[in-house]
Amino acid sequence: MPALGVSAAVQPLALGPGGALDAPGFRNAMKVGWYAAGPRPGEPGPAILVGHRDAPANPGSAPVRNGRDDIKNAVFAKLGRLHGGETVETESGDGTRRRFRVTAVDTYPTSAFPTERVYGPVPDPQLRLITCGGVIDANGHWDANVVVSATATP
Repeated sequence: MPALGVSAAVQPLALGPGGALDAPGFRNAMKVGWYAAGPRPGEPGPAILVGHRDAPANPGSAPVRNGRDDIKNAVFAKLGRLHGGETVETESGDGTRRRFRVTAVDTYPTSAFPTERVYGPVPDPQLRLITCGGVIDANGHWDANVVVSATATP
């Protein structure tokens, strides 16, 4: 994401036992996860890329948010700062680069996440970049998701 100064390695992800896509583990908080059973960036459909907004400073521990600085920024810490028209680039293993133009930056409560709108089929190559957002609840978890939508550019 040139506008944010972010460049990151990507690791494949699958659905977990509960059927939800998980982010990379905290030990990989600076990596982006790609849903490998879905489209690759540049193929028709929404390629899904997820990353942490923040992570424990010590990956073997639980985040502490009550006045202690045991949290560090992660790969998608600034994701919500993207704006429509900005560029996101991907690079595949063979070195092929693809450019996408941001079309929307939305925040959805986790309790009302629009699964079909975010993950549903689309006819053209698109990206969905997803991280945590909203506010931190009493249990120390974010209560929403930031979703950046982008379409392929020629």
